[in-house]
Amino acid sequence: MTKHPVDEVLPAGRLALLGLQHMSIMYAGSVAVPLIVGSALKLDPATIGLLVNADLLVAGIATLIQAVGIGKLLGIRLPVVAGATFTVVNPMILIASQYGLPAVYGAMLASGVFGLLIAKPFAKLIRFFPPLVTGTLLLVIGVSLLGPGAAMIAGHDTTSPDYAAPSHLGLAFGVLALLVLFTRVLRGFAGQIGPLLALAIGLVAAIPMGLVHWDGLGAAGWFGLASPFHFGAPTFPIAAVLSMCVVMLVTFTESTADMIAVGEITGRRPTDADLARGLATDGVSAVLGGVMNSFPDTAFAQNVGLVRMTGVRSRWVVAVTGGILVLMGLVPKIGAFIAAIPEPVIGGVAVVMFAMVAAVGVQNLKTVEFSGNHNTFVVAVALGVGLLPAFAPDIFKHFPAWLQTIGGSPITVTAVLAFVLNLLFNHLGRRPEPDLLTSR
Repeated sequence: MTKHPVDEVLPAGRLALLGLQHMSIMYAGSVAVPLIVGSALKLDPATIGLLVNADLLVAGIATLIQAVGIGKLLGIRLPVVAGATFTVVNPMILIASQYGLPAVYGAMLASGVFGLLIAKPFAKLIRFFPPLVTGTLLLVIGVSLLGPGAAMIAGHDTTSPDYAAPSHLGLAFGVLALLVLFTRVLRGFAGQIGPLLALAIGLVAAIPMGLVHWDGLGAAGWFGLASPFHFGAPTFPIAAVLSMCVVMLVTFTESTADMIAVGEITGRRPTDADLARGLATDGVSAVLGGVMNSFPDTAFAQNVGLVRMTGVRSRWVVAVTGGILVLMGLVPKIGAFIAAIPEPVIGGVAVVMFAMVAAVGVQNLKTVEFSGNHNTFVVAVALGVGLLPAFAPDIFKHFPAWLQTIGGSPITVTAVLAFVLNLLFNHLGRRPEPDLLTSR
């Protein structure tokens, strides 16, 4: 019996390079979370380094579980790469400022247990995630990620003299041009590793530009991992626990859309049981994060885009990625080498991966029937309101912290609106009426 491409084990050399490519695409987004949180809490560089190591280790373990699976309990067994969710940044900073870091990791532990308990019931909702909902959500995920992608290229501080420096833009667009060239010209395996080749050439080009700094490589140790509960015994303030449970629901929403997208790209759409195992792995990552001073993980959208672009569907490629991440978490020198890749180089490839997720959303929406119903209206409202936080990040700053957690994420707002509006117009027994936007 012929193996499904998802289960195909590629030759060792190909597995290694393709796994490295997935890691290169997700690295900057994953380590951004500990860097942002550590800087906001004014932690010393050594402690921030420990957070980065723990983040990579837990992401690697979660990625391995998603790809390989553990019986009937954990892992969706698709090429899903796990990485720290940005949704956790603001809640972690708020909880730490009010209750201290032991409360952050206590609340994370509790949210992980909560995630494990609700994974199966949440997965039952998959029938309410038709292409109308998933397509709209994936479109917003891709578009909203273009902001961070642009920041990688131009810079994060708009007041800096180096912001949008022509040399940075030239480097990023040069990498993008190489990616276009390799995709058009190269065939077979060479074409599949086009993004990695573009990154490698971009790194070499950045060295004479003075953008590659090896200081961190020399300072990094050969082994480094914070002890469990590095910041002290966990505490469990009710408000902090509730806030992190909201983060878990947001994480589940994002992961659901990405896992369904990977299933459609690979030709193995997940069942509710598959999805339950995948979501339970997100819960496990939060439990591990609470113990190991790390962060909850979600399915990374940029790697979904990479699967779509390269056509490589093997989950064992992603298993290699997980192994590399674990190694990087245990050996800081390896992480320091990857960290030396300038953000404009990564950004030149990342913006394509982010936009690829949006393109998958458009493909989903192409299968939706828009005549004689209100589906156009559903998409319009979900897109219009959902993207508000992407263009006005502080739009809900005067509301309670828990509402900021929900309303501050374009992904969450879009998911809630698309889900509810689909129920309202397509599942509550009302007779379809002509869609005014398509009947004119």
